[in-house]
Amino acid sequence: MENARTSSTSRGRAPSSHCGYDRSVESIDEEHARPPGASDALVAAAGAMSEAFERIERARGALYTFHQLTGGADAQLDEVVDGLRDNGFAELADRISDELVGLNTLAGRWTFQIVEEFDDGYYATFRALHDAVREETMLGRRHVFEAELKQRRRTHGRPGHEATPGDS
Repeated sequence: MENARTSSTSRGRAPSSHCGYDRSVESIDEEHARPPGASDALVAAAGAMSEAFERIERARGALYTFHQLTGGADAQLDEVVDGLRDNGFAELADRISDELVGLNTLAGRWTFQIVEEFDDGYYATFRALHDAVREETMLGRRHVFEAELKQRRRTHGRPGHEATPGDS
């Protein structure tokens, strides 16, 4: 029976170094292989850039959610205004119609303008630099760090732990 002191190599995994990287680990396939001469630190830096960009992708998704939710709420105000007006609250309906319906979300901007400004500025710059890091350091290969991590963490030869879909 294994205990906490049993090495990872006895479980079919390659040992990992103190910082979690091990250059002796082969990649799961050529598409994700470390470029010749790429150091552990370089693979880690490129991996960190990819992770940072994935966070920006999630932030962008949240921004689009904000855009759709805000637009949907504004459209729903038509129902509120009609309901108030139909039930004798014309003055309150007029306030909502005049003060809130179509109100800029930020100074001079509806949410579509916020999304466009984000996409054309910060997002475009981040994406271009992310792509440059991947192209210039990893020869365009995606997820090199994760592929090596998979090789270290999977139990070689065990069903469900195959390196790629074709390795069954």
